[in-house]
Amino acid sequence: MSLLQDKVCVITGGAGSIGMASARLFVAEGAKVMLVDLRESDLGRALDELGSANAASVAADVSNAAHTKAYMDATVARWGKIDVLFSNAGNAGVVRPVTDYPEEVFDQVIAVHVRGAFLACKYGLPAMNDGGSIIITSSIVGVRGDRGGSCAYVTAKHAQVGLMRSIAKGAAPRRIRVNTLHPGPVDNEFQSAIERGISAATGRDATAMLNDGIPLHRHARPEEIARSALYLASELSSFTTGSTLMVDGGSSA
Repeated sequence: MSLLQDKVCVITGGAGSIGMASARLFVAEGAKVMLVDLRESDLGRALDELGSANAASVAADVSNAAHTKAYMDATVARWGKIDVLFSNAGNAGVVRPVTDYPEEVFDQVIAVHVRGAFLACKYGLPAMNDGGSIIITSSIVGVRGDRGGSCAYVTAKHAQVGLMRSIAKGAAPRRIRVNTLHPGPVDNEFQSAIERGISAATGRDATAMLNDGIPLHRHARPEEIARSALYLASELSSFTTGSTLMVDGGSSA
């Protein structure tokens, strides 16, 4: 039996590298996957790449309550109640000292990461089967600070941990597990954009600097993060809730 056979899964940020790597793995393990992302064009390319009848998509702004309810309703209408909710959507903001950080950008980052995860849980929990799993993508910077000038991103990633811990206790009577996933730097365009900002702000090669600080001396591949998401999504993690799963090459050790 596959690890997610006939499980109904929602992945926000589904057209990005971690979302797509997770979707490929979940479908291979027997799941039905609803991809959620901001742009129809990105979702169309993602579905073409997946090439599976067990994948569908809904375009949505995850910080919008009506959009969130709509993607949950669309999933349930298509396949039935949800077993796995992977709140993975994110945006990077900019790299600036806090004294120069644009307030509107700070609000946008908080809206996508924190409000987006909050709304996913608010509207997702009533649509979920008992015994399911909620996964929220945080970051290594969700458990420590950062000098790179990404104050909004760091704040949002810490806030997601508090949200997870609160919801994990509330959802436990229904045997719904709630955990955060904490990647270190990942070899994808999202991380590359952050590193370009850090490099410009510091005058140093941010990619090399980060690799020097990672005990395994490299960035993660999206597929490695997806395998950790599969662990949290499946019964392999049946006694794991309220936890922060670090997937960071040893950086937080």
